[in-house]
Amino acid sequence: MTTVWPWLSLAGLGAFHGLNPAMGWLFAVALGLHRQSSRVVWLSLAPIAVGHAISVATVLAVVAAFGSVLDPNTFRIAAAVLILGAAGYTAIHGHRHRVRIGMRTGMAGLAVWSFLMATSHGAGLMLVPAVLSLCLAGHAGELAMASSLPVSLAAVAVHSIAMLTVTAVLALAVFTWFDLAVLRSAWINFDRLWTLALGATGVALLIQ
Repeated sequence: MTTVWPWLSLAGLGAFHGLNPAMGWLFAVALGLHRQSSRVVWLSLAPIAVGHAISVATVLAVVAAFGSVLDPNTFRIAAAVLILGAAGYTAIHGHRHRVRIGMRTGMAGLAVWSFLMATSHGAGLMLVPAVLSLCLAGHAGELAMASSLPVSLAAVAVHSIAMLTVTAVLALAVFTWFDLAVLRSAWINFDRLWTLALGATGVALLIQ
């Protein structure tokens, strides 16, 4: 069970990221409505997922690289401080410096936007506790690049599949049965929830 929970956590975080409008489904719906095409909504999902996955994979690659040369306890504390710093920054400044890409962007531009949004939100940082737990399991508390990279790639796959599934369901549901006006009365403030989630991730890693 100690190795099952981290995977469930990765899938849950993927679902959480998929729920967040800033992670892409809102852009997919807006593009579909702008071009009056459900096909555009479907096509938008691929670059959104790819951009998000590359952002998360980049963070986890850095984690694997630094974790293999640093003492695990030192690395864990450093990662926790970094995540808490990101949470503090978003709490103070919010997400005012969002990347802006117009409705005429192509699929490549949408992938770049998704990558930058996931990176600026610290999406990959939220996966660090689960991935660190998986990498340490069965290795006597030592991190090794050879074992960390396959685990990190599997983590990206699980996380991305869950994120893409939720993103697709929401984007198609809102496009088909609702419109963007529903967000004015029936959606929660994900900026605040995201900040709280980042803070909770940092605290969890700090006391792990």
